Amino acid sequence: MHKAALREKGESSTLGQGHAQEALDRPVASFLHSLGNTFRMEGPTGTPTSQPCPGAQPQPEVLEPSPCRETWAGKCKFLLSCLGYCVGLSNFWRFPYLCYRNGGGVFLISYFIMLLVTGLPLFLMELSLGQYGAAGPITVWKCCPLLKGIGVAMLIMSYLVSLHYNVIVTWAIYYLVSSFQSPLPWSCDAPRNADLCQNTSGSTSRVSASEVFWNEQVLGVTHSSGLGDPGTVQWPLALCLLTAWVLVFRRMLKGIHSFSKGVYFTATFPYLIILILIIHGATLDGSLDGIRFYLSSDWSRLQSAQVWSDAASQVIYSLSIGLGGLVSMASHNKFENNVIRDTLIIGIGNCCTSFFAGFAIFLLLGHMAWRKQVPVDSVADIGPGLVFVAFPEAFSLLPGSLFWSILFFLMFSMRGVDSLFRAIGGIDTAILDRFPALHDQRRKMVLQGALCTSFYLLGLLLVTQGGIFWFMLLDKYSTGFGRIIISLSMCLGIVFCYGVKQFCQDIMDMIRQCPAWYSHMLNYFKVCWIFFTPCLLLITLICAFLDSYSVPLYYDIDEFPTWGMNLGICMGVLTCLPIPLWAVVALYRESGSLSERFQKATQPLDSWRTAAARDVARDVMYMSAIITAPPHGSSED
Repeated sequence: MHKAALREKGESSTLGQGHAQEALDRPVASFLHSLGNTFRMEGPTGTPTSQPCPGAQPQPEVLEPSPCRETWAGKCKFLLSCLGYCVGLSNFWRFPYLCYRNGGGVFLISYFIMLLVTGLPLFLMELSLGQYGAAGPITVWKCCPLLKGIGVAMLIMSYLVSLHYNVIVTWAIYYLVSSFQSPLPWSCDAPRNADLCQNTSGSTSRVSASEVFWNEQVLGVTHSSGLGDPGTVQWPLALCLLTAWVLVFRRMLKGIHSFSKGVYFTATFPYLIILILIIHGATLDGSLDGIRFYLSSDWSRLQSAQVWSDAASQVIYSLSIGLGGLVSMASHNKFENNVIRDTLIIGIGNCCTSFFAGFAIFLLLGHMAWRKQVPVDSVADIGPGLVFVAFPEAFSLLPGSLFWSILFFLMFSMRGVDSLFRAIGGIDTAILDRFPALHDQRRKMVLQGALCTSFYLLGLLLVTQGGIFWFMLLDKYSTGFGRIIISLSMCLGIVFCYGVKQFCQDIMDMIRQCPAWYSHMLNYFKVCWIFFTPCLLLITLICAFLDSYSVPLYYDIDEFPTWGMNLGICMGVLTCLPIPLWAVVALYRESGSLSERFQKATQPLDSWRTAAARDVARDVMYMSAIITAPPHGSSED
């Protein structure tokens, strides 16, 4: 009976919509007609076809066999998983030292402004691309083949970020294991630190026991003369690095459903730890001085380009923009999922997490300043080692120091591994979309094993005695400078090549069943995409470029050589080189004049909107089959 109904529906489609309306009553016919128009396919020239279901006469790309795409078990699982991906070490590691370096409260102002005009619009753009196209960061650019290089650049950038990101997880695992020693090896109670603490007691010495532990025992940087002298591998760190990649590999084997398992714990556990630290920190002497520094604002600092540049880079970094992971995760959503709601919840939730975590951090810094009798802005290193110098020292001063240290670094390690394997999932998805044959479980396992092995081998450079210099080079130039270029290219490409009007219509197709105020929010994002977001990204890029030459890079007192800074800039630019190269290739493959080639290269492929139609085709066909089915007892089957 259902076969007959489907056959009858296909025949009525070929005769036009008028015949269908004669067979159906007017309200139902209008409903089905609107669904057909919403999810109608576009060919290379942008001319819509009249078929109500893409499966009736599919394009060649649709006919290629591909495995069924896994979807999230529920909206809540996606929200928590995506929040767990974005709320990572940048909230507890990078945000504190940037806020500390830029004067506390004044950085919060620039951070919130950048979130509203750059972070949220770019976040929505990536989620919408992935959800509408149901594809990874490379395949999704079938919406505009000219821009496929952006997906390749995202993949390269994700590789570099994952490479140096897991080194932070490695440090956290090392501190976690060391926290089981009594007394803590970086505390003044440790026998090796007795002389050091005795010499510095009651003074404002620049060197503390925790700093000596960080530089000498963890990094071994005292045995390296700089960037050109990496020295030997720190084998305890190499073992921790291996442990981190094994944990990531095990979670990758389980696929997308491993995101859902335990997500309620992994996503909420950090908030519990932060709340405990805030409550306990508020009882410490001098802690309020840290809060005053955190919330005070020196308005003159807003004139500094560095404050705005750091705010923009931190927003992009903390929201994981420009890596392809958001596109990959959103590609497993149902088509009608409300991406605007998800953007507001995840984006604002991520920002509030950084703000919330800042209270715990500066409460401890205020207590440290009180103990040392120094100003809050002079109490600790302002580099990437802030968390691994200031926090261990603060924990060593607290009653039950082992408990607090284990609790914090357990949370820190969990957040790092959780965010990292989601980032690797973006790379994994992009490769599997490009090579569907690798979806075979055995081949997929080999691919994931090869990825993690290559990450580990390349990461050994970053756990050498001079690895901290290479780590800082990657963090400042490659993963900071390059991500701004990728984000700017994506924004300009969608606005001027794909078309911002069409992009907004695509989003409306996905959220058409949502309240009307979401459409008003979309107008705000549209204005940001057209003007505010690209302008601010361009200004930030220029400032970052000028800053890279005018402000030398230091670790402690060691200045980076000129060749090292030039190498960092080149690495940042080269990661984005696929964007113009692929555009040239796309233009070369077309025929005609340059303007004709450009027009053809910016037209969506035939398969672009089939993902959207496929998600609702079953509902349309099922409803039409029920409505048009012959009466019960008919012999037609």
